[in-house]
Amino acid sequence: MNFDLTSEQEMIRKEVRRFAEKEITPVAIELDKKEEFSVELTRKMGDIGLFGMFVSEEYGGQGLDYISYIIGVEEIARVDGSQAATIAAGNSLGIGPINYFGSEEQKKKFLPKLCSGEGLWGFGLTEPTAGSDAGGSKTTAVQDGDDWIINGSKIFITNASCDLSLGVTVQALTGKKENGKPIYTCFLVENDTPGFKSIPMHGKMMWRSSNTSELYFDDVRVKKEAILGQIGDGFHQMLQTLDGGRLSIGAMGLGGAQGAYDLALKYAKEREQFGQPISKFQAIAFKLADCAMEIECGRNLLYKACWLRSEKRPFEKEAAMGKLYCSELMGRVANHAVQIHGGYGLMKDHHVERFYRDQKLLDIGEGTSEVQRIVISRYIGC
Repeated sequence: MNFDLTSEQEMIRKEVRRFAEKEITPVAIELDKKEEFSVELTRKMGDIGLFGMFVSEEYGGQGLDYISYIIGVEEIARVDGSQAATIAAGNSLGIGPINYFGSEEQKKKFLPKLCSGEGLWGFGLTEPTAGSDAGGSKTTAVQDGDDWIINGSKIFITNASCDLSLGVTVQALTGKKENGKPIYTCFLVENDTPGFKSIPMHGKMMWRSSNTSELYFDDVRVKKEAILGQIGDGFHQMLQTLDGGRLSIGAMGLGGAQGAYDLALKYAKEREQFGQPISKFQAIAFKLADCAMEIECGRNLLYKACWLRSEKRPFEKEAAMGKLYCSELMGRVANHAVQIHGGYGLMKDHHVERFYRDQKLLDIGEGTSEVQRIVISRYIGC
């Protein structure tokens, strides 16, 4: 059993950490306050190869293993959840479906721009009345000759309405089986398609400098070539995409926990009370010891799930476990970090306050904590 990272993976961690601390940390608080998506930062993240890390070089990707990708997300999340969300959604949810299910023509058309960071792509699953219930989508697509006409709406879609957005993968109801069960199909809808409208959402508690969108489809006409895979494959494509996406959310939780812990440890060593650093008080030292232990547990769990995926072995149960544990881990660590900072931890000019807010989405996005427990319970035979 070998727990060592490869030299390439170690280099990726080192380089992404250096980039994050140099380019993202100085502007993270200001972008959060302004609720501003940064095209400049996104392009810079593309320049260092953070998009398309697991995509073949043939389509403009890096051709790396999944652990390398997860390390990249983790290191960005260690500094800022918003930029990590752009990377995680851009890869797992944007690039992923096209890479795994797209035709050769679709891959060649879209992947090079998405892998370079020149463009972003959305994942149109969630609807106002269909969140955790992926099989409850109301958006429809009706065949009209060689075309399909899409009507409906989506909500809480990342990367779909910024200056770099090129389009979105949309799950739509395309019919019913003889037993009455719905048939879902995914379509690739480009942003300039008539009738398609994407609107940025504002007023978020968390990930305030990532792009979140509402999507509207009003008689959106697309060619049959826009179908992703085959008619009826949509539901399974979405679920498989979410399995990989859970690893990304796990990486955001792990990275965010590490970042909050690093801030708390540094502050505890510098802040003096009663004549000594507060890190010397058992109440604080035990909080930090618990954080360090749980982060180590989370990293081992998540990396094992990624290793299973890289080995093409079943990983769905471990992905759910990694997502659940690391999401809730960040909540516990961020809570301790704010407590250690005291009143300063409640102020917006301290990074730790943002970590506390950013964590909450991890309990909800890409399958709530409750859904993860349902998935795990089914795998263990309950």
